[in-house]
Amino acid sequence: MIYDQSLALLTDFYQLTMSYGYWKAGLDKKESVFQLFFRRTPFNGGFTIAAGLEQVVQFLNRFKFDSTDLDYIATLKSEDGTPFFCEEFLKYLSELTFTCDIDAIPEGSVVFPYEPLLRIQGPLIQCQLLESPLLNFINFQTLVATKAARMSLASQGEPILEFGLRRAQGIDGALTASRAAYIGGCDSTSNVLAGKLYHIPVKGTHSHSWIMVFDEELEAFQTYAKHLPNNCIFLVDTFDTIEGVKKAIEVGKWLKQEGKKLLGIRLDSGDLADLSIKSRQLLDDSGFKDAVIVASNELDETIISELKRQGAKITVWGVGTNLVTAKDQPALDGVYKLSAIRDPGEKWKYKLKLSEQMLKISNPGILQVRRYHNQKENLLDMIYDLENPIEQDCQIVDLIDFTRIRHIKNGLSYVDLLQPIFRKGKCVYELPTLDEIRKHKVKELSHFNIGIKRFLNPHLYVVGMEKNLHQKKIELINQIRIQTQHS
Repeated sequence: MIYDQSLALLTDFYQLTMSYGYWKAGLDKKESVFQLFFRRTPFNGGFTIAAGLEQVVQFLNRFKFDSTDLDYIATLKSEDGTPFFCEEFLKYLSELTFTCDIDAIPEGSVVFPYEPLLRIQGPLIQCQLLESPLLNFINFQTLVATKAARMSLASQGEPILEFGLRRAQGIDGALTASRAAYIGGCDSTSNVLAGKLYHIPVKGTHSHSWIMVFDEELEAFQTYAKHLPNNCIFLVDTFDTIEGVKKAIEVGKWLKQEGKKLLGIRLDSGDLADLSIKSRQLLDDSGFKDAVIVASNELDETIISELKRQGAKITVWGVGTNLVTAKDQPALDGVYKLSAIRDPGEKWKYKLKLSEQMLKISNPGILQVRRYHNQKENLLDMIYDLENPIEQDCQIVDLIDFTRIRHIKNGLSYVDLLQPIFRKGKCVYELPTLDEIRKHKVKELSHFNIGIKRFLNPHLYVVGMEKNLHQKKIELINQIRIQTQHS
């Protein structure tokens, strides 16, 4: 973690007020189950990349209200000026120890709407207090990892440099974006602190100000080459791009005489397709066929795809603002919903949140996701209830169109996606390295039909609810509506 102080107060105020209410009402002993999921695939795409679990684990390993937290909470006043929380509740918080069970889908996995990315089970107050921080950790990183994966697909394997630090939403936004972008497919970052903390390769060249410090552009390139001869990728568009390329070539010839190498040039404005083609010709004609052409300037997956369609000779893609801010969709609509509750040792009571929109009705139960596959690719996902064993000849019901029912063949191979992370508050999961997560993402995407990876009108991967669980959901919906009408 980058913060040394307690983060227990990284929560919304209403989590504290609800917990206070539970405690005063004697509900603190109740056991609950919450599911964290999202409702829509971001960027109108066909897939999503899960990310942020490592930060969840780090947060929960240190979850504890310290004296400074309690001193601050004690200062909070209600409308009449009296302390909002009584001393007995503050004592309760001071003694609170994390004891929940948590299961999660590993980072780098391909996930889809309504599938629980995390399942949290434990004392009601603890589960409630975790809502906001868990959503904060998962939502943003999942969003950025997905955006980076789309850009990686667009570049068709060509390297992507993430350099969004200066446009990111604050310090933590920059760091977590760098981490998530690396998971999604970026090859390096310009953020040196992210490099230190997460062991991501760092890369960078120079800015326009380096050129402008000198009287002549050629002098700027010469000085840079003299003092940093092993890092010569010249930014050539400060004044006139093609003339800048010619001057970079001139300095490249000097570097060659010194036994060094012109690594490449960078284009940051103008018609990137046309300029890259002309620059490539100049470089090739001068004997610099292995010099890379780096391009930047508000790139995203759509622009990268279009530049490649136009025959651009770009070989490295620099992405910043559109990635780290997920500019075209700056938030994942992740939610955290209660799905079951009980008194200790009693039978679970299933819960759901009702809505006029079917899309916003939550799913009841203690949920798991089962992914069916053949030797070639993944076929479909089933959301099912751990409390109800799956029948041999099972069926799944479409989450939106209930008339669409699919039969699952007997003997079809599968894997359950949610894995144990915490048991009774103790971490039982070995965190993978960032490179292992990144490799997992590549492997995951390779097992899906190419159709879900299209940017325009992607194929809809099949995700359904096990038929008995779906029937239970419908019964609960009808029961709640009847109760509401008679209350």
